Amino acid sequence: MGSENFGHNDVISQILYTDDQIDNCVLELAKLINIDYQGKNPIFIGVLKGVFIFMADLLRKIEISCDVDFLAISNYSTDARNRGVVRLVKDLDIPIEGRHVLFIEDVIDTGLTLNYLLRNLRERLPASLEVCTLFNKPSHRLIEIPIRYKGFDLPDKFIVGYGLDFNEKFRNLPYVGVIKAEVLHSVNNSFKLKQGL
Repeated sequence: MGSENFGHNDVISQILYTDDQIDNCVLELAKLINIDYQGKNPIFIGVLKGVFIFMADLLRKIEISCDVDFLAISNYSTDARNRGVVRLVKDLDIPIEGRHVLFIEDVIDTGLTLNYLLRNLRERLPASLEVCTLFNKPSHRLIEIPIRYKGFDLPDKFIVGYGLDFNEKFRNLPYVGVIKAEVLHSVNNSFKLKQGL
């Protein structure tokens, strides 16, 4: 049985953050960004697809002039992914040299991929480059990332909702919750059967 056969109520064992808690946190982050970037016309950059919900909600609370652009990435292989090496599937459309850049993340996990992307962006000589994340998983961090704006710390559990997915499902949940162990087990077994493992 794949994840497509589970309803939302069948998937979540615990709600970590409600939609109201998330909305309040996004508002507080936006207030700080509005103050810090007043008069700087920053460019907000996100990586598709997980960040799109957070970024849309954040931008609706931003009251200063800004630009928006997106990257899309694909991992080369398991080994490359473990080293944080990625391939750009979609590059930026807007040049960032001399611009104040705020990199928006939905969740920072190991930090490897983000570190790779930040190095790539620094080579383009922005005036400044800072990071904003709604969710932070410090227990998984393999490389330290300076985070200027941070929302919630997440426990070492499999989380879905508000842009975070499991097999491309459950991004549309308005809250963030812990996925049930039996769902993970069922989908992993299904994957092994398909792969003949």
